Amino acid sequence: MMTRIPGLLLRQIALLLLIVGLGGVIFYTLRSYLPAILGAYTLYVLLSPLMVFLVEKRRWTPVAAALLLVLFSGAVLGLVIYALVQLVQQPLLTAFQHSPEIIHNIERVAEYVQREYNVELITPENIRTLTAWAGKQASLLVTATLESVIMTLLVAFMLYFMLMNRARLEQAFYNWLPFSKSNTTEFKERLNALVFSNALGIPFMGITQGLAGLPFYWLIGVPNIWMWFAITCISGMLPIVGVALAYVPMSALMLANGEPVRAAALFLYGFIVIGSVDNLGRMWLQKHLGETHPLITLFGVIAGLQLFGFIGFVFGPILIALFLLILRIYGREFGRQRRRSRL
Repeated sequence: MMTRIPGLLLRQIALLLLIVGLGGVIFYTLRSYLPAILGAYTLYVLLSPLMVFLVEKRRWTPVAAALLLVLFSGAVLGLVIYALVQLVQQPLLTAFQHSPEIIHNIERVAEYVQREYNVELITPENIRTLTAWAGKQASLLVTATLESVIMTLLVAFMLYFMLMNRARLEQAFYNWLPFSKSNTTEFKERLNALVFSNALGIPFMGITQGLAGLPFYWLIGVPNIWMWFAITCISGMLPIVGVALAYVPMSALMLANGEPVRAAALFLYGFIVIGSVDNLGRMWLQKHLGETHPLITLFGVIAGLQLFGFIGFVFGPILIALFLLILRIYGREFGRQRRRSRL
């Protein structure tokens, strides 16, 4: 005899399918804005202690405290962008003014490589490919600039309302997670620790690598030293290639200027010393701040860049670490029940 499925169970399954379907539609529609959502959440986690301090200790109104923190985060971002623009503005103007000399130096490097290693770098096909690539990158740069402005405004808007509704958000967080209270608390604390670890650790590592290279840049007389310091800091945040995007071009420019000894010294210093700061320091920092295994950091960054874009530096490792945490919580909650049922 066939057993009928209870009507309550059918209604529950239908409701869950409706929730999943609508959630999928919403996610698919807003997927391009996911980096902004994650960025707002990152700033929310970082600024929540200041929000609590201003509201509960200093007796500020929530509106004033939220506005101050949004403006503060915007000012910090603006100062960083302004500093970067100032660092690269003068070298770019100089490059445009001395473009014939730069082209001549590139030709000298190409001739040296062809003479010593019999490799032809400058060919009509390579020039056409480089021209097409430069045009495409210029178009992408304009598009990325407009998208960045929109994303920044969206982050500020979401951050304000997240700070204003901090208590309600945290209460909803507790209610929605299908864990016990103790596991929900552990999940929330672990998530916040991972956000702190990645959001603060990655820029810190970039600055550390920049500071590791700065004295040697000054010692061997690298021109536009502060521009290359900024490039080292930024490239130090990137996975896999990392600071090679800084010391390899610098070495190539010195080689083009007829300084092979200094070029070799810079390359070796970047590869050995700065590269060691990248490989060892990044793993140490991530492990001690967020107790994240180095492999989780490595594969998390690779996956996060593909899923979330630049903010994937922060949320890629978090995604894998939380997946493993949920597996552990599942085993703790339901494995215990299964063992009891066997007894």
